[in-house]
Amino acid sequence: MLSHFNEFYRGKTVLVTGHTGFKGSWLCIWLKELGARVIGIGLEPLTERDNFILSGIGGKIDADIRADIRDAEKLKELFRLYRPEIVFHLAAQPLVRLSYEIPVQTYEVNVMGTIHVMEAIRSVDSVRAALMITTDKCYENKEQLTGYKENDPMGGYDPYSSSKGSCEIAIQSWRRSFFNPGEYGVRHHMCLASARAGNVVGGGDWAKDRIIPDCIRSVEAGRPIELRSPQAIRPWQHVLEALSGYLLLVKKMWESPREYSGGWNFGPTTATVATVLDITSKLVSELGTGTITDVSGAGEVFHEARLLQLDITKARTELGWSPRLTLDETISLVADWYKRYKEEDVYRICVEQITCFGRL
Repeated sequence: MLSHFNEFYRGKTVLVTGHTGFKGSWLCIWLKELGARVIGIGLEPLTERDNFILSGIGGKIDADIRADIRDAEKLKELFRLYRPEIVFHLAAQPLVRLSYEIPVQTYEVNVMGTIHVMEAIRSVDSVRAALMITTDKCYENKEQLTGYKENDPMGGYDPYSSSKGSCEIAIQSWRRSFFNPGEYGVRHHMCLASARAGNVVGGGDWAKDRIIPDCIRSVEAGRPIELRSPQAIRPWQHVLEALSGYLLLVKKMWESPREYSGGWNFGPTTATVATVLDITSKLVSELGTGTITDVSGAGEVFHEARLLQLDITKARTELGWSPRLTLDETISLVADWYKRYKEEDVYRICVEQITCFGRL
């Protein structure tokens, strides 16, 4: 997979917001290995065990900057200083349960932060392709059995999901108003798209209220793994699946900007859609340790969707992208990182997994 992009990213200046986060750190490692000049903008990592910290990627990229995407002027200043050619916008308040506690801040970060990034892009003439990362939860979820397509209505029950639906509406507005594909080469030279992925899992994620980090914390502390919604169905996918889609899409956006703007789904196949209990049981089996207990109905209950799937036909047919990993392979890679991170070079672990992923 390191050679899959045919040297496309080598030497290009790529700006990643949210680079200190779980997905952002993996993306920066992959971009670094592809030879890009990487500029990272983000907040401090959440823990000392985050993939960003343990991999040391902050010291390997070209600029590791602490800044808040709610600071519009600071963003413009950084864009003018580094003049990125490509932008991956991942910075966000990404947690459903936390959004109930800080709904206003969730909107400030997710909606206005995204708008500030798009305005920073408008402030320079260097950016050729910008990909805004949202979520599968941006859709108005009716818990239907069929997957959601890119032109289905936006929505969201909780503040997080609705903020991401709002992001998609804002992205569409900016694309139509300022980066219209029909006016490419006349009024602008920029392609704007958004990407929606499912429940992304992988090594180095320590966020609260996510199933894999919760499992690892419980196992390491010798506590039972408590499941709030064991029968909830999620579209699980490894972080490298989603990132491979993002990287391929941006390459296509650069090469054919009029054709590849808009929204794109990057979800797993139906074979990797499983319940929370299923994925937890597989993880415990791979780790070789851990016990599971059902705590559904105990404590304060927040609304959580029980079923959400994406239709990835567009990515398959128009990008030639499709998922590579089975659910068992996904969990095996996740468990491998957490079994090795205390004793081995984490950057090497990540590069090894990226290389293995590319061989599948």
